[in-house]
Amino acid sequence: MSEAIVITPVKDSLETTKRTIEAISKAKGNFEYFVFNDFSKPETKSYLEKIKTKLGFELIHLEDVTSTPSPNYKLVLQMAQKKALETNSPLIIVESDVVIQKNTLEDLIKLSGKHEKTGLFGAITVDQSGNYNFPYTFEKRKSNNIVDTSHSLSFCCTLISTPLLKRFDFQNLSQNKDWFDVFISRQSKKLGFKNYLAKGLEVLHLPHSSRPWKNLKYTNPVLYYLKKVINKRDRI
Repeated sequence: MSEAIVITPVKDSLETTKRTIEAISKAKGNFEYFVFNDFSKPETKSYLEKIKTKLGFELIHLEDVTSTPSPNYKLVLQMAQKKALETNSPLIIVESDVVIQKNTLEDLIKLSGKHEKTGLFGAITVDQSGNYNFPYTFEKRKSNNIVDTSHSLSFCCTLISTPLLKRFDFQNLSQNKDWFDVFISRQSKKLGFKNYLAKGLEVLHLPHSSRPWKNLKYTNPVLYYLKKVINKRDRI
């Protein structure tokens, strides 16, 4: 029986998407894998269709489910929660700009089960030099510690526990947000759960590959916030 539901939401960023899915296809562990294609371009859609059987994942095209334009993260989370609850399994999100290691999923499942009142359990992200990077730059010192953190966890590579999935219904997520990692992190704490960050469980993160305009936050922050407000983008 599956020990987890694993999902990857995809919006183009084809090169990183390839690396993400190929790494998950080689990962250890007993899990079901779903890829949610959120109105990607034909090239991305074609690639996903071509390799879904070979790499062992179920492909869901959101264009077959909704007419709402991308991003549809709320819908993805709602559909994934339903699948996880049906199998009484935790939900693991691996974003399409993250490359996991062979043991990552297996370790997330095992370690999360060994810690008290787990709500979220995240693998830390690193750059290609092995340094902690966005969104975990607040961790300054390398270690193998597992930290009960007050910071919000990103969904880069994060497990949402079965007890939390049972306590908080994703149907109640706001219609006015695009991304929900901060909100669900806070909701987890509010419900009495603990959020853990595994500093020794490292995954490669190539930030904003599917949303390249977000890099303006670092190169031209004024323009970034203007686009964010005017175009109602990146609502957290």
